[in-house]
Amino acid sequence: MLHTPESADASDMSDISQHVDDATWDEFIQSYAHAHILQTSAWARLKSKYGWHWERVTLADEAGNLVAGSQILFRKFPFLPYTIAYLAMGPYGEAGSMKELWRAIHRCARKRRAIYLKWEPDGCSERGHFRTHGFIPSQETIQPPRTIHLNIEEEPALILTRMNQSTRRKIRRSQRELTFREAAASDIPRFYPLLKQTAERNRFGIHPESYYEAAARSFLPAQVALILAERDGEAMAGVMTFALGRRAWYFYGASSASARKYAAGYGAQWAAILWARARGCTVYDLWGIPDEEPATLEAEFKGRSDGLWGVYGFKRGWGGTISRSTGAWDYVYHPRAYHAFRWALKMRRRILS
Repeated sequence: MLHTPESADASDMSDISQHVDDATWDEFIQSYAHAHILQTSAWARLKSKYGWHWERVTLADEAGNLVAGSQILFRKFPFLPYTIAYLAMGPYGEAGSMKELWRAIHRCARKRRAIYLKWEPDGCSERGHFRTHGFIPSQETIQPPRTIHLNIEEEPALILTRMNQSTRRKIRRSQRELTFREAAASDIPRFYPLLKQTAERNRFGIHPESYYEAAARSFLPAQVALILAERDGEAMAGVMTFALGRRAWYFYGASSASARKYAAGYGAQWAAILWARARGCTVYDLWGIPDEEPATLEAEFKGRSDGLWGVYGFKRGWGGTISRSTGAWDYVYHPRAYHAFRWALKMRRRILS
């Protein structure tokens, strides 16, 4: 059953604005062990260059200190006076403040004329938890719900022992044949052709080149690294990794067609893991595998290359643990428009299939 939010209580103490400055917001979310890179001010600024608008919904105590909050992205529908609201990996706050925070979030979304709010929480919770907040499950995810987490807290030699033999061998081969360096935003033009080749081979979509350059420039040097694997001055592979607190995320990776014989992608990934570990990260998220149960993944990965199957064979060898979030959930403000939008998505998928 679709849920329509109740009107907000005028006595709610909340700030729905962008007036919480970047430094204050980032300091607030980083006080939580589960702080996620997709909730940082840098990520909001990056997305604002590519069609999204952002809002910060916050609660403060009498002294003005933040006690709860979330950063929300909005994207306008073409030719319609509505938006889609998107909450990725938040919100933050103590349990006692969540009810009031959600009222403020919904008030913000309605103010922005959102048809619905899509929420992709960080981690796992009981499904009933989302239903009590008025959300319904959604099959349309933005971030991959299933991933592999590597424990990188131990010494590098011990991390290597958890990998399969083939991955260890390829890392060592790449280290004999290639050099690795932490590149700069100005090196994105060398990385992007590799990304285009990889996308064509594995049949997935990518952003324009300017997006990756903006990503490299938006974050502090301690939060993002572009690792390039090179041979005789030629870029063979690249990895773009992000870090925040104790966690790191492998978002973008690429290699040339000729890189396989040098195992360039393996060496670049290992260099990125060492970069994250040097910054105090203990968990390395390989970010995205097919959303299938482990038995299905093992049974089918050799024969499939569509979607995330094309990279699963690479990621499975690093010795990590498969993890699944609770996926995507929608909170509906305009049921008729929501159903029409879902129908249009279904028709589009049918036409393209």
